[in-house]
Amino acid sequence: MEEKEIHDELAAIRGLMERSSKFISLSGLSGILAGIYASIGSGVAYYILYAGDYPVKHNSHYFIAEGIQSIINIYSLLLLGILVLLASVVTAIILSSRQAKRKGQPIWGKISQSLLFHMSIPLLTGGLLILIFMYDGSYGIVAPASLIFYGLSLVSASNFTFTDVKYLGLCEIALGLIAACLPSYGLLFWALGFGVLHIIYGGMMYLKYDR
Repeated sequence: MEEKEIHDELAAIRGLMERSSKFISLSGLSGILAGIYASIGSGVAYYILYAGDYPVKHNSHYFIAEGIQSIINIYSLLLLGILVLLASVVTAIILSSRQAKRKGQPIWGKISQSLLFHMSIPLLTGGLLILIFMYDGSYGIVAPASLIFYGLSLVSASNFTFTDVKYLGLCEIALGLIAACLPSYGLLFWALGFGVLHIIYGGMMYLKYDR
């Protein structure tokens, strides 16, 4: 009985240390919804690229040919990406705030600020690099670069939250590297990384931490 009490006390101490050093209020449900948003966005992007007035040649080395070169298509895809990002961010903030309140953890403290800082550096760097390549007409870099830099941001942020986030980041990086070798299938890898992986990860997080 005494050994069990010691074990329980050690577990409680570990829990307190984790609560004080890591942001444990990430919502698994927000990951699922982000994956759904990305999947829908991928479907709309596919329609814009392949089923619109300017269908893209599937055998193009850079994955995007006549259609993407249309100014209308470029702005449509950029707007679509921004909408998916905003929807995901707003959902994550709302659900994580609710989770933080339930766990008695502040949504905006030193830990969440550190998480956001370490996550934003790779994201901003990758976003600027993608814009530079797009300005130069190298659209094939968009999918692999977005996956790789997003993965790097998750690995960096994982030091301040659940370790599971690191594994999601490593999977995103691996998908991005594969996508760089197969640029004709960039949209497919983008859908797998931001859609399918997020749904799987979010489901695992929900079952493990949210319930």
